[in-house]
Amino acid sequence: MASSSLCHCYSNPITVTLFPNTKLNHSSRRISLRVNRRSFSISATMSSSTKKVLIPVAHGTEPFEAVVMIDVLRRGGADVTVASVENQVGVDACHGIKIVADTLLSEITDSVFDLIMLPGGLPGGETLKNCKPLEKMVKKQDADGRLNAAICCAPALALGTWGLLEGKKVLHVTRFLWIKLATCAKAVESRVEIDGKIVTSRGPGTTMEFSVTLVEQLLGKEKAVEVSGPLVMRPNPGDEYTITELNQVNWSFDGTPQILVPIADGSEEMEAVAIIDVLRRAKANVVVAALGNSLEVVASRKVKLVADVLLDEAEKNSYDLIVLPGGLGGAEAFASSEKLVNMLKKQAESNKPYGAICASPALVFEPHGLLKGKKATAFPAMCSKLTDQSHIEHRVLVDGNLITSRGPGTSLEFALAIVEKFYGREKGLQLAKATLV
Repeated sequence: MASSSLCHCYSNPITVTLFPNTKLNHSSRRISLRVNRRSFSISATMSSSTKKVLIPVAHGTEPFEAVVMIDVLRRGGADVTVASVENQVGVDACHGIKIVADTLLSEITDSVFDLIMLPGGLPGGETLKNCKPLEKMVKKQDADGRLNAAICCAPALALGTWGLLEGKKVLHVTRFLWIKLATCAKAVESRVEIDGKIVTSRGPGTTMEFSVTLVEQLLGKEKAVEVSGPLVMRPNPGDEYTITELNQVNWSFDGTPQILVPIADGSEEMEAVAIIDVLRRAKANVVVAALGNSLEVVASRKVKLVADVLLDEAEKNSYDLIVLPGGLGGAEAFASSEKLVNMLKKQAESNKPYGAICASPALVFEPHGLLKGKKATAFPAMCSKLTDQSHIEHRVLVDGNLITSRGPGTSLEFALAIVEKFYGREKGLQLAKATLV
């Protein structure tokens, strides 16, 4: 596979090249950066101590942005605190996704962080902007020369309103939000922008690049390479998404697609949230069902997600699609659930769509005979467990009523492919554009 280019833009540029000729699983990545001469050292003086990161969340926060930021920074070894700016730790993020924070912001206002990252989403971005304790913390962060970062609407609504973007280059936003910045900042079109100690990015589809960039700023380029490899990131971010389809059949539904997304302790949170987020944007009826006796699950990078129902309740209904996120612990729990496996077997026997991403095709579908006569892909390190490995290189693979995919970095493409199968290519492309995939 040809190497790919992922650009992060810095003001007052000199040019350096990061991640040169480094193999990342089945693809190589080459990342060119332009570095602000006035900015901090990238890695040479990096402290070996654990870096502390604050990610505030609110009702209406964009869940995919928040979860990717948390997950990727924790993969890098950062000590990430997820803090609710509401009066309770549980927040109702966009698209009906429920996240439980680690603490309340009000309990940690005197803490010092190496990085504060603001997710977007509305009305979450407005709530962050109006949170005076957060404003004070971010302004102190800036005054003390430490990193601040924001994505989607947060650069305009929060950093711009707080006066931190004077003379800065920030990512292009909607016309409505740009009016808020026009007098103080310059819009640019890159996917991730670094200007001094402020890093900004555009939306859900750029969040993984944004987060890996921040791993590199905090922990060095070697750590960023280590983290980015297993993510299976897009080789051509911003290009039109593609899927590979064999044995094409129509995926039918009556009225609205009914989709079941099981989750369990150890599920990969980025994959789960990507599927739920995108399919709910498409107006599918998505039921999130927890295995076990609790609606709250602790995902693979300790993000706490709250399901809609228990699997025991979800089992009573029929679905147009059952789709599994990955994550080693979650996939093992799925494979051990007789109830879920029986539901999947009935789905397949009825020629109704079913799918999985990352570890789940190999650990759930393969041992239970759900890939017999089918082509599938999976997380690169798990593909050796597949009997038929002839099509494993594809990022998203559809074979009749089966859809499989590779990992966190393919999860948005995977979800968009599901949208396309139910609603058509045009709808998939509309959502891809809206989410900046």
